[in-house]
Amino acid sequence: MGLKIHPIVGDRRRRSRIVAARMSSELDPDRLRLIDESLTTRYPSWIRDALDDVPENFLITDPCISGHPIVFASSGFLKMSGYSREEIVGRNGRIFQGPGTDRRSVSQIREAIRQERTLQISLLNYRKDGTPIWVLFHLCPIFGKEDGRVIHFVAVQVPICRRSWGPGSGFQRNRVEDYSTGREIFFGSCRREFGLDPVGELGRVLPFDSYFDSDNRGLEAEESCEASDLEKHKAATAISSILSALTHDSEQTGRVVCGKRCSSVRIFPLGSSLNISLGRIKQSFVLTDPNLHDMPIVYASDAFLNMTGFSRHEVLGRNCRFLQGPGTDVEALCQIRESIQSSRACTVRILNYRKDESSFWNFLHISPVRNASGQIAFYVGVQIDEDSMNVSEGGLSPEMRQLGAVGAVKVAVRSLSVGVGSSKSS
Repeated sequence: MGLKIHPIVGDRRRRSRIVAARMSSELDPDRLRLIDESLTTRYPSWIRDALDDVPENFLITDPCISGHPIVFASSGFLKMSGYSREEIVGRNGRIFQGPGTDRRSVSQIREAIRQERTLQISLLNYRKDGTPIWVLFHLCPIFGKEDGRVIHFVAVQVPICRRSWGPGSGFQRNRVEDYSTGREIFFGSCRREFGLDPVGELGRVLPFDSYFDSDNRGLEAEESCEASDLEKHKAATAISSILSALTHDSEQTGRVVCGKRCSSVRIFPLGSSLNISLGRIKQSFVLTDPNLHDMPIVYASDAFLNMTGFSRHEVLGRNCRFLQGPGTDVEALCQIRESIQSSRACTVRILNYRKDESSFWNFLHISPVRNASGQIAFYVGVQIDEDSMNVSEGGLSPEMRQLGAVGAVKVAVRSLSVGVGSSKSS
Protein backbone atom coordinates (compact mmCIF):
# COMPACT_ATOMS: atom_id res chain seq x y z
CA MET A 1 0.00 0.00 0.00
CA GLY A 2 1.47 3.35 -1.05
CA LEU A 3 1.98 6.48 1.00
CA LYS A 4 -1.32 8.34 1.47
CA ILE A 5 -1.44 11.96 0.37
CA HIS A 6 -3.63 14.43 2.23
CA PRO A 7 -6.38 15.83 -0.09
CA ILE A 8 -5.11 19.40 0.43
CA VAL A 9 -1.56 18.32 -0.40
CA GLY A 10 -2.73 16.64 -3.60
CA ASP A 11 -4.70 19.77 -4.46
CA ARG A 12 -1.68 21.97 -4.04
CA ARG A 13 0.49 19.68 -6.12
CA ARG A 14 -2.04 19.72 -8.94
CA ARG A 15 -2.15 23.51 -8.78
CA SER A 16 1.64 23.71 -8.81
CA ARG A 17 1.77 21.57 -11.96
CA ILE A 18 -0.75 23.87 -13.66
CA VAL A 19 1.19 26.98 -12.64
CA ALA A 20 4.46 25.46 -13.85
CA ALA A 21 2.89 24.62 -17.20
CA ARG A 22 1.71 28.19 -17.61
CA MET A 23 5.10 29.57 -16.63
CA SER A 24 6.93 27.39 -19.12
CA SER A 25 5.12 29.05 -22.02
CA GLU A 26 7.42 31.22 -24.12
CA LEU A 27 7.91 34.81 -22.98
CA ASP A 28 7.36 37.75 -25.31
CA PRO A 29 10.50 38.20 -27.49
CA ASP A 30 10.82 41.88 -26.54
CA ARG A 31 10.70 41.00 -22.85
CA LEU A 32 13.28 38.25 -23.37
CA ARG A 33 15.57 40.81 -25.01
CA LEU A 34 15.26 43.17 -22.04
CA ILE A 35 15.95 40.35 -19.59
CA ASP A 36 19.00 39.24 -21.56
CA GLU A 37 20.33 42.81 -21.80
CA SER A 38 19.84 43.24 -18.05
CA LEU A 39 23.08 41.28 -17.60
CA THR A 40 24.90 41.47 -20.93
CA THR A 41 24.95 45.29 -21.19
CA ARG A 42 26.90 45.56 -17.93
CA TYR A 43 28.79 42.26 -17.78
CA PRO A 44 30.66 40.15 -20.36
CA SER A 45 28.64 37.75 -22.52
CA TRP A 46 29.85 34.80 -20.44
CA ILE A 47 28.53 36.22 -17.15
CA ARG A 48 25.89 33.50 -16.76
CA ASP A 49 28.50 30.77 -17.02
CA ALA A 50 30.63 32.56 -14.43
CA LEU A 51 27.67 32.89 -12.05
CA ASP A 52 26.87 29.21 -12.47
CA ASP A 53 30.27 28.43 -11.00
CA VAL A 54 29.19 30.10 -7.74
CA PRO A 55 27.85 27.21 -5.60
CA GLU A 56 25.29 29.29 -3.64
CA ASN A 57 21.49 29.33 -3.93
CA PHE A 58 20.62 32.78 -5.25
CA LEU A 59 18.54 34.87 -7.62
CA ILE A 60 19.24 38.17 -9.37
CA THR A 61 16.31 40.49 -10.09
CA ASP A 62 16.01 43.74 -12.06
CA PRO A 63 13.77 46.45 -10.54
CA CYS A 64 14.00 48.55 -13.72
CA ILE A 65 12.12 46.01 -15.86
CA SER A 66 8.35 45.87 -15.58
CA GLY A 67 7.28 43.47 -12.84
CA HIS A 68 10.73 43.37 -11.17
CA PRO A 69 11.53 39.98 -12.76
CA ILE A 70 14.18 37.40 -12.01
CA VAL A 71 16.97 37.70 -14.60
CA PHE A 72 19.22 34.92 -13.27
CA ALA A 73 18.74 31.82 -11.10
CA SER A 74 21.76 29.84 -9.91
CA SER A 75 22.08 26.10 -10.42
CA GLY A 76 21.94 25.57 -6.65
CA PHE A 77 18.67 27.49 -6.39
CA LEU A 78 17.14 25.51 -9.26
CA LYS A 79 18.05 22.25 -7.54
CA MET A 80 16.65 23.45 -4.22
CA SER A 81 13.37 24.77 -5.68
CA GLY A 82 12.73 22.07 -8.28
CA TYR A 83 12.08 24.60 -11.04
CA SER A 84 13.91 24.83 -14.34
CA ARG A 85 15.59 28.09 -15.32
CA GLU A 86 13.01 28.64 -18.07
CA GLU A 87 10.22 28.46 -15.51
CA ILE A 88 11.80 31.11 -13.28
CA VAL A 89 13.59 33.71 -15.40
CA GLY A 90 11.23 36.53 -16.32
CA ARG A 91 8.90 35.94 -13.37
CA ASN A 92 8.57 37.78 -10.08
CA GLY A 93 9.88 36.15 -6.91
CA ARG A 94 6.35 35.88 -5.49
CA ILE A 95 5.96 32.57 -7.36
CA PHE A 96 7.77 30.94 -4.44
CA GLN A 97 5.29 32.19 -1.85
CA GLY A 98 2.36 30.13 -0.60
CA PRO A 99 -0.44 29.98 1.96
CA GLY A 100 1.97 29.75 4.88
CA THR A 101 4.25 32.59 3.84
CA ASP A 102 4.12 35.32 6.49
CA ARG A 103 2.70 38.52 4.98
CA ARG A 104 4.71 40.56 7.47
CA SER A 105 7.93 39.05 6.13
CA VAL A 106 6.87 39.88 2.57
CA SER A 107 6.16 43.47 3.67
CA GLN A 108 9.64 43.69 5.20
CA ILE A 109 11.17 42.56 1.91
CA ARG A 110 9.08 45.07 -0.02
CA GLU A 111 10.16 47.86 2.35
CA ALA A 112 13.83 46.89 2.02
CA ILE A 113 13.49 47.12 -1.77
CA ARG A 114 11.84 50.53 -1.43
CA GLN A 115 14.64 51.76 0.81
CA GLU A 116 17.30 50.02 -1.32
CA ARG A 117 18.98 48.38 1.65
CA THR A 118 20.23 44.97 2.75
CA LEU A 119 17.86 42.63 4.59
CA GLN A 120 18.30 39.24 6.26
CA ILE A 121 15.10 37.46 7.33
CA SER A 122 13.66 33.95 7.80
CA LEU A 123 11.10 33.18 5.11
CA LEU A 124 8.81 30.27 4.29
CA ASN A 125 8.99 29.48 0.56
CA TYR A 126 7.57 26.67 -1.56
CA ARG A 127 9.18 24.31 -4.02
CA LYS A 128 7.68 23.50 -7.41
CA ASP A 129 6.01 20.36 -6.04
CA GLY A 130 4.30 22.44 -3.35
CA THR A 131 6.43 21.39 -0.38
CA PRO A 132 7.38 24.26 1.95
CA ILE A 133 10.94 25.07 2.92
CA TRP A 134 12.25 27.54 5.49
CA VAL A 135 15.13 29.66 4.17
CA LEU A 136 17.31 32.45 5.46
CA PHE A 137 16.58 35.14 2.85
CA HIS A 138 19.45 37.63 2.42
CA LEU A 139 18.71 40.54 0.07
CA CYS A 140 21.38 42.94 -1.19
CA PRO A 141 21.11 45.84 -3.70
CA ILE A 142 23.72 46.19 -6.45
CA PHE A 143 24.57 49.77 -7.50
CA GLY A 144 26.02 51.14 -10.70
CA LYS A 145 29.22 52.95 -9.75
CA GLU A 146 28.84 55.65 -12.41
CA ASP A 147 25.40 56.93 -11.38
CA GLY A 148 24.58 55.26 -8.05
CA ARG A 149 21.43 53.70 -9.46
CA VAL A 150 20.24 50.30 -8.18
CA ILE A 151 20.52 48.01 -11.16
CA HIS A 152 19.90 44.63 -9.53
CA PHE A 153 19.01 42.92 -6.30
CA VAL A 154 20.74 39.68 -5.28
CA ALA A 155 18.71 37.34 -3.08
CA VAL A 156 20.63 34.49 -1.44
CA GLN A 157 18.50 31.75 0.13
CA VAL A 158 20.10 29.40 2.64
CA PRO A 159 17.93 26.44 3.80
CA ILE A 160 17.43 26.65 7.56
CA CYS A 161 18.59 23.39 9.13
CA ARG A 162 17.51 22.28 12.61
CA ARG A 163 18.98 19.77 15.04
CA SER A 164 16.67 17.54 17.05
CA TRP A 165 15.62 18.91 20.41
CA GLY A 166 15.93 15.46 21.92
CA PRO A 167 13.52 12.68 22.96
CA GLY A 168 10.02 13.79 23.93
CA SER A 169 10.51 17.30 22.64
CA GLY A 170 7.93 16.91 19.88
CA PHE A 171 10.43 18.27 17.41
CA GLN A 172 10.35 16.28 14.19
CA ARG A 173 13.29 15.70 11.94
CA ASN A 174 13.01 15.44 8.18
CA ARG A 175 15.78 14.31 5.91
CA VAL A 176 16.69 16.80 3.19
CA GLU A 177 19.77 17.55 1.12
CA ASP A 178 22.24 20.31 1.83
CA TYR A 179 22.44 21.80 -1.67
CA SER A 180 25.86 23.30 -1.12
CA THR A 181 27.55 20.05 0.00
CA GLY A 182 25.30 17.35 -1.46
CA ARG A 183 25.08 15.66 1.95
CA GLU A 184 21.89 14.77 3.79
CA ILE A 185 20.87 16.90 6.74
CA PHE A 186 17.96 16.89 9.15
CA PHE A 187 15.56 19.65 10.09
CA GLY A 188 12.00 19.79 11.24
CA SER A 189 8.94 21.74 12.20
CA CYS A 190 9.51 25.02 14.04
CA ARG A 191 6.61 24.31 16.39
CA ARG A 192 6.38 21.43 18.84
CA GLU A 193 2.60 21.41 18.33
CA PHE A 194 3.18 19.86 14.91
CA GLY A 195 4.69 16.70 16.33
CA LEU A 196 3.85 14.00 13.78
CA ASP A 197 5.26 10.56 13.31
CA PRO A 198 8.16 11.28 10.92
CA VAL A 199 8.03 7.80 9.46
CA GLY A 200 5.08 7.02 7.25
CA GLU A 201 4.00 3.79 5.66
CA LEU A 202 6.78 1.88 3.91
CA GLY A 203 9.24 3.59 6.29
CA ARG A 204 9.44 6.74 4.16
CA VAL A 205 9.89 10.28 5.44
CA LEU A 206 6.66 12.25 5.29
CA PRO A 207 6.64 15.24 2.92
CA PHE A 208 6.55 18.76 4.33
CA ASP A 209 2.94 19.02 3.16
CA SER A 210 2.05 16.85 6.13
CA TYR A 211 2.29 19.91 8.34
CA PHE A 212 -0.84 21.37 6.74
CA ASP A 213 -4.05 20.81 8.66
CA SER A 214 -7.51 20.33 7.25
CA ASP A 215 -8.31 24.02 6.87
CA ASN A 216 -4.98 24.78 5.18
CA ARG A 217 -3.78 27.12 7.92
CA GLY A 218 -1.11 24.92 9.48
CA LEU A 219 1.96 26.81 8.40
CA GLU A 220 0.30 30.22 8.59
CA ALA A 221 0.17 29.78 12.34
CA GLU A 222 3.84 28.83 12.65
CA GLU A 223 6.31 31.03 14.36
CA SER A 224 9.20 32.14 12.21
CA CYS A 225 12.20 29.79 12.14
CA GLU A 226 15.33 31.38 13.54
CA ALA A 227 18.49 30.79 11.55
CA SER A 228 21.68 29.84 13.33
CA ASP A 229 24.74 32.08 13.44
CA LEU A 230 26.41 29.66 11.05
CA GLU A 231 23.60 30.02 8.51
CA LYS A 232 23.66 33.81 8.86
CA HIS A 233 27.40 33.80 8.28
CA LYS A 234 26.96 31.49 5.29
CA ALA A 235 24.43 33.88 3.70
CA ALA A 236 26.63 36.93 4.28
CA THR A 237 29.66 35.10 2.87
CA ALA A 238 27.64 34.08 -0.20
CA ILE A 239 26.60 37.70 -0.84
CA SER A 240 30.22 38.80 -0.53
CA SER A 241 31.33 36.10 -2.99
CA ILE A 242 28.62 36.98 -5.54
CA LEU A 243 29.29 40.72 -5.25
CA SER A 244 33.01 40.10 -5.74
CA ALA A 245 32.32 38.10 -8.90
CA LEU A 246 29.94 40.74 -10.29
CA THR A 247 32.34 43.60 -9.50
CA HIS A 248 35.27 41.81 -11.13
CA ASP A 249 33.33 40.87 -14.26
CA SER A 250 31.76 44.35 -14.62
CA GLU A 251 35.27 45.82 -14.81
CA GLN A 252 35.67 43.99 -18.11
CA THR A 253 33.02 46.25 -19.68
CA GLY A 254 33.88 49.45 -17.81
CA ARG A 255 30.39 49.65 -16.27
CA VAL A 256 31.45 48.79 -12.73
CA VAL A 257 29.01 47.73 -10.01
CA CYS A 258 29.43 47.93 -6.24
CA GLY A 259 27.59 46.98 -3.07
CA LYS A 260 27.18 50.56 -1.82
CA ARG A 261 26.06 53.75 -3.52
CA CYS A 262 29.12 55.80 -4.42
CA SER A 263 29.27 59.00 -2.34
CA SER A 264 30.67 60.97 -5.28
CA VAL A 265 27.54 60.47 -7.39
CA ARG A 266 26.01 63.87 -8.10
CA ILE A 267 22.78 62.71 -9.71
CA PHE A 268 20.28 61.27 -7.25
CA PRO A 269 18.77 58.26 -9.09
CA LEU A 270 15.15 57.20 -9.00
CA GLY A 271 14.41 54.85 -6.12
CA SER A 272 13.70 51.19 -6.82
CA SER A 273 10.16 51.54 -5.48
CA LEU A 274 9.39 54.34 -7.96
CA ASN A 275 11.02 52.30 -10.73
CA ILE A 276 8.79 49.34 -9.89
CA SER A 277 5.65 51.53 -9.75
CA LEU A 278 6.48 53.09 -13.12
CA GLY A 279 7.18 49.63 -14.53
CA ARG A 280 3.49 48.73 -14.14
CA ILE A 281 2.57 51.34 -16.77
CA LYS A 282 2.48 49.58 -20.13
CA GLN A 283 2.65 52.60 -22.45
CA SER A 284 5.82 53.83 -24.13
CA PHE A 285 7.13 56.80 -22.13
CA VAL A 286 10.21 58.47 -20.67
CA LEU A 287 10.77 60.72 -17.67
CA THR A 288 13.23 63.62 -17.96
CA ASP A 289 14.56 65.74 -15.09
CA PRO A 290 14.39 69.50 -15.78
CA ASN A 291 16.49 70.20 -12.68
CA LEU A 292 19.55 68.53 -14.20
CA HIS A 293 21.85 69.86 -16.90
CA ASP A 294 20.51 69.17 -20.40
CA MET A 295 17.29 67.66 -18.98
CA PRO A 296 18.38 63.99 -19.24
CA ILE A 297 16.15 60.92 -19.33
CA VAL A 298 16.01 59.35 -15.86
CA TYR A 299 13.48 56.62 -16.65
CA ALA A 300 12.51 54.75 -19.83
CA SER A 301 9.68 52.23 -19.98
CA ASP A 302 10.07 48.75 -21.45
CA ALA A 303 7.64 49.69 -24.24
CA PHE A 304 9.82 52.68 -25.19
CA LEU A 305 12.93 50.49 -25.38
CA ASN A 306 11.08 47.94 -27.50
CA MET A 307 9.72 50.62 -29.84
CA THR A 308 13.05 52.39 -30.40
CA GLY A 309 15.42 49.40 -30.19
CA PHE A 310 17.75 51.06 -27.68
CA SER A 311 18.82 49.37 -24.44
CA ARG A 312 18.25 51.06 -21.09
CA HIS A 313 21.88 52.04 -20.53
CA GLU A 314 21.94 53.69 -23.99
CA VAL A 315 18.99 55.90 -23.03
CA LEU A 316 19.39 56.90 -19.38
CA GLY A 317 21.32 60.12 -18.85
CA ARG A 318 20.80 61.37 -22.42
CA ASN A 319 18.66 64.18 -23.75
CA CYS A 320 15.75 63.09 -25.96
CA ARG A 321 17.37 64.73 -28.98
CA PHE A 322 19.15 61.44 -29.79
CA LEU A 323 15.82 60.36 -31.34
CA GLN A 324 16.03 63.20 -33.86
CA GLY A 325 17.37 62.85 -37.37
CA PRO A 326 17.68 64.61 -40.75
CA GLY A 327 13.92 64.59 -41.31
CA THR A 328 12.86 65.88 -37.88
CA ASP A 329 10.74 69.03 -38.17
CA VAL A 330 12.31 72.08 -36.49
CA GLU A 331 8.85 73.61 -35.93
CA ALA A 332 7.80 70.61 -33.80
CA LEU A 333 11.00 70.96 -31.73
CA CYS A 334 10.24 74.66 -31.12
CA GLN A 335 6.73 73.77 -29.99
CA ILE A 336 8.17 71.27 -27.46
CA ARG A 337 10.74 73.79 -26.22
CA GLU A 338 8.10 76.49 -25.73
CA SER A 339 5.79 74.17 -23.78
CA ILE A 340 8.61 73.25 -21.39
CA GLN A 341 9.61 76.88 -20.90
CA SER A 342 6.01 77.76 -20.04
CA SER A 343 5.53 74.62 -17.85
CA ARG A 344 2.54 73.35 -19.79
CA ALA A 345 1.55 70.20 -21.68
CA CYS A 346 1.66 69.84 -25.45
CA THR A 347 1.00 67.25 -28.16
CA VAL A 348 3.00 67.11 -31.40
CA ARG A 349 3.54 64.86 -34.39
CA ILE A 350 7.28 64.46 -34.88
CA LEU A 351 9.54 62.28 -37.03
CA ASN A 352 11.87 60.24 -34.81
CA TYR A 353 14.48 57.56 -35.50
CA ARG A 354 15.11 54.12 -33.99
CA LYS A 355 18.50 52.64 -33.16
CA ASP A 356 18.61 50.90 -36.56
CA GLU A 357 18.10 54.37 -38.14
CA SER A 358 14.62 53.55 -39.43
CA SER A 359 12.18 56.43 -38.97
CA PHE A 360 8.67 56.54 -37.50
CA TRP A 361 6.08 59.23 -36.94
CA ASN A 362 5.79 59.76 -33.22
CA PHE A 363 2.48 61.00 -31.81
CA LEU A 364 4.08 62.60 -28.73
CA HIS A 365 2.43 64.03 -25.63
CA ILE A 366 4.58 65.92 -23.08
CA SER A 367 3.40 66.99 -19.64
CA PRO A 368 5.00 68.37 -16.46
CA VAL A 369 4.87 66.07 -13.41
CA ARG A 370 4.75 67.73 -10.00
CA ASN A 371 5.83 66.18 -6.72
CA ALA A 372 3.91 66.22 -3.44
CA SER A 373 5.02 69.80 -2.74
CA GLY A 374 3.72 71.06 -6.07
CA GLN A 375 7.11 71.59 -7.74
CA ILE A 376 7.87 70.22 -11.20
CA ALA A 377 10.00 67.15 -10.59
CA PHE A 378 9.92 65.63 -14.08
CA TYR A 379 8.50 65.91 -17.57
CA VAL A 380 6.86 62.81 -18.98
CA GLY A 381 6.84 62.14 -22.71
CA VAL A 382 4.37 59.49 -23.93
CA GLN A 383 5.04 58.15 -27.42
CA ILE A 384 2.74 56.32 -29.82
CA ASP A 385 4.02 55.06 -33.17
CA GLU A 386 1.58 56.48 -35.71
CA ASP A 387 1.52 53.15 -37.55
CA SER A 388 -0.04 51.54 -34.45
CA MET A 389 -2.53 54.31 -33.66
CA ASN A 390 -5.38 52.40 -35.28
CA VAL A 391 -4.76 49.42 -33.01
CA SER A 392 -7.43 49.56 -30.32
CA GLU A 393 -6.36 49.04 -26.71
CA GLY A 394 -9.46 48.53 -24.63
CA GLY A 395 -11.44 50.79 -26.94
CA LEU A 396 -9.39 53.85 -25.91
CA SER A 397 -8.27 56.50 -28.36
CA PRO A 398 -4.54 57.34 -28.61
CA GLU A 399 -5.19 60.61 -26.74
CA MET A 400 -6.93 58.78 -23.87
CA ARG A 401 -4.15 56.21 -23.67
CA GLN A 402 -1.58 59.00 -23.35
CA LEU A 403 -3.57 60.89 -20.72
CA GLY A 404 -4.03 57.65 -18.80
CA ALA A 405 -0.28 57.03 -18.80
CA VAL A 406 0.42 60.62 -17.68
CA GLY A 407 -2.10 60.24 -14.84
CA ALA A 408 -0.51 56.98 -13.70
CA VAL A 409 2.96 58.57 -13.71
CA LYS A 410 1.73 61.52 -11.66
CA VAL A 411 0.15 59.24 -9.07
CA ALA A 412 3.36 57.18 -8.78
CA VAL A 413 5.58 60.26 -8.40
CA ARG A 414 3.36 62.03 -5.88
CA SER A 415 2.89 58.98 -3.71
CA LEU A 416 6.62 58.19 -3.63
CA SER A 417 8.15 61.63 -3.99
CA VAL A 418 9.39 61.85 -0.40
CA GLY A 419 13.05 60.86 -0.58
CA VAL A 420 12.92 59.64 -4.18
CA GLY A 421 12.15 62.79 -6.09
CA SER A 422 14.31 64.73 -8.48
CA SER A 423 17.96 65.41 -7.91
CA LYS A 424 17.22 68.95 -6.83
CA SER A 425 15.99 67.72 -3.49
CA SER A 426 19.03 65.55 -2.82
